[in-house]
Amino acid sequence: MKIINKLLIISVILLTTACQISNASDVIESLVAENSIKSEKAALPSSDIILSRAQYHEKLYGFWLGQSIANWTGLVTEMDKIGGAGPHGVFYTREDWGKKDQPSIWGQGVPSQLSKNIDFVFKDEDEIWGSDDDTDIEYIYQHLLFTHKTSILSAKQIRDGWIKHIYSEEQSPFGLADDGKQENFLWVSNQRAHELMLKDGLLPPATSHPDNNKEYDMIDAQLSTEIFGFFAPTRPDIALKMAHLPIRTTARANAAWAAEFYVIMYSLASLADDSWPIKAQIQWMANTARQRLPHHSYSAKMFDLVKARYHSGVKWERVRDELYQKYQVNQEDGYDITSKQLYCNGCFASGINFAASIISLLYGEGNIVETIKIAALAGWDSDNPAATWGGLLGFMIGKNGVEAAFNRKFSKQFNIHRTRGNFPNQGIDNFAQMAERGLAIIDRVVVDEMEGSIDLNNDAWHIPKIKVVLAPGN
Repeated sequence: MKIINKLLIISVILLTTACQISNASDVIESLVAENSIKSEKAALPSSDIILSRAQYHEKLYGFWLGQSIANWTGLVTEMDKIGGAGPHGVFYTREDWGKKDQPSIWGQGVPSQLSKNIDFVFKDEDEIWGSDDDTDIEYIYQHLLFTHKTSILSAKQIRDGWIKHIYSEEQSPFGLADDGKQENFLWVSNQRAHELMLKDGLLPPATSHPDNNKEYDMIDAQLSTEIFGFFAPTRPDIALKMAHLPIRTTARANAAWAAEFYVIMYSLASLADDSWPIKAQIQWMANTARQRLPHHSYSAKMFDLVKARYHSGVKWERVRDELYQKYQVNQEDGYDITSKQLYCNGCFASGINFAASIISLLYGEGNIVETIKIAALAGWDSDNPAATWGGLLGFMIGKNGVEAAFNRKFSKQFNIHRTRGNFPNQGIDNFAQMAERGLAIIDRVVVDEMEGSIDLNNDAWHIPKIKVVLAPGN
């Protein structure tokens, strides 16, 4: 274990009343300063992994930007194609990109209002990105880690944060959803977990226990916890520790393992050898994260099938069709969602959406534009895999890389109050400040969890290099 020779806590005196604060950005900057933990070492071991905080800030900005582009693009085709009889069972192919969008299962015959055609959805520099369930709960978790000045959230902190920032259907100010209920932008396991917190007073992980939450094998944790990997750069073991309870707020078994796969991918993004082509980095990260999936699990078998077909040169559309037949029709490898006779045949399920995500991950080959295209066309809950990989690749290439990939500039503003509530500045934030808060969280993780240090002179983290063994989940 390494001993930190000198720990310097940089603190600021915060203004104590709202009337003394000129604007929300002042509050955020003050909180960042207060939450930042700085340390120095008299002699820094050469075996340390050194990461630039400035570069990491640009990468976190790229994460939020890439995730937002992919999220809103994926929403155009969300639930258009889920299998079964009728037009919703005729899956998209690459030839459909740029053509007219077709109605989703809840679209009542009307294509997406976001775009008439299947195409990218952007926000110009004078516009504001809106939150969605692919970004808002990650935003909440970052806020809770930051304001509680902790690396590991307690069950009570999670529950209280969910209740404070997520509206119930009865409280929601967002109007009516398609089903006639008040829209609160929660579905399946997230909705059930929130009800258990609010009405029954349950704490995680009881909120995902199958006896309490029959939706435990849905997709929810896969789209709301990936960010914990970025909070533990190069150390997937610590990322899993940080994400353990947030994942088990809504997921168990295969759904939890799939979420952990994503968390590991995000953590490994800082460890991948950037002298390799990004395609090789992605494959190394995926193969490493695969170690977490128990060999008997359907999530592991789905990954292995897609990987084998990819390396055999099979087109991604054929692989998607094979997954549908194998798992939703034939219910192989213990994937029995169809037999449960769920709404839309379990189109929100963890398994089939995880499988679809591996298609876009591998066939996209690290190209953010192509990866988002494939994710949007692959089917089912298409905005979720798109957002996961858009965020990962946005991080890997950074803000400037995202702008170069799309050959344009984007809005930097973000409205968390589109879907959640009770945040400063009426919910208007920006990616630079969101990235800054992420750095403050990592400062604490590096010192408290990794026993590393922060080089004040060079604005860098020094992370002890250790061998991490990823055991299969249980």
